[in-house]
Amino acid sequence: MSTRRMHADEVDIDHSLVRRLLAAQFPQWADLPVTLVDSAGTSNAMYRLGEDLVVRLPRIAGAADDVAKEHRWLPRLAPPLPVAVPEPLGRGTPAEGYPFPWSVYRWLDGETPVVGRIADPGRLAGDLAEFVAALHRIAPADGPPSYRSEPLAVRDAATRAAIEELSGTIDADAAGSVWDTALEAPAWPGPPVWIHADLQPGNLLVARERLSAVIDFGCLGVGDPAVDLIAAWYVLPAGARGAFRAGLDVDEATWARGRGWALSIALMECGYYQETNPAMAAIAHHVIDEVLAERPSGSHV
Repeated sequence: MSTRRMHADEVDIDHSLVRRLLAAQFPQWADLPVTLVDSAGTSNAMYRLGEDLVVRLPRIAGAADDVAKEHRWLPRLAPPLPVAVPEPLGRGTPAEGYPFPWSVYRWLDGETPVVGRIADPGRLAGDLAEFVAALHRIAPADGPPSYRSEPLAVRDAATRAAIEELSGTIDADAAGSVWDTALEAPAWPGPPVWIHADLQPGNLLVARERLSAVIDFGCLGVGDPAVDLIAAWYVLPAGARGAFRAGLDVDEATWARGRGWALSIALMECGYYQETNPAMAAIAHHVIDEVLAERPSGSHV
């Protein structure tokens, strides 16, 4: 079975390719069953390998560099984190007509949280805050800049263009006001910290109503801790955001920047995935609505 295409420059990936790559490079796993994973990820295709493994292949060139980064840094970051993260077990090389490096990871059990149907939002908020705080405490060492390490001002033109593009389906004036507030917020005064930078529902796993794993570290690197606050709007309902914020002791400026990050990312995803991944676009539209419904002080309408 082949993966659904979401990008104009995406390479072809299917069951047969995975089989050939395994046979050539990891023959010890070549006879295990291979099953396409219905993943929310947009940069990688995933095939479950037997019961305990998963093959992860970049769809586009922009995701290929993440392979080396994850293999280097995830084993170093994992020990102090309170939940599981992907454990790389094998690093494949381009072959069989496939142009990128690829990976075999240990399979992590759990379900992705469904926005609006989280059984215990307050508990999940606490678990998310614990994970984010633990990640931010790890010494940045010589970590690479995050994929989202730029100042918000660098995203200004693209964000305003996205607001204009979606002006018929969102409150463009309110979006512009939220964005202006984020740009006016003081910059992070401390050194860059480790950030996941993509804490969306599809990158979280829950089991027995608790956060059990955080996956997809393609945006991993060092940057402004505000980027990881996007989970407040991407994952949590309004009533649970206070617990998440309190667990991280977030000040007004950082909250405003995090809100700006959530808005900017969602605006761009909403437009980009409208045709190729309607589910992703729907989540992004929900995030925009949630961001615009929140008062600048962090209280809620």
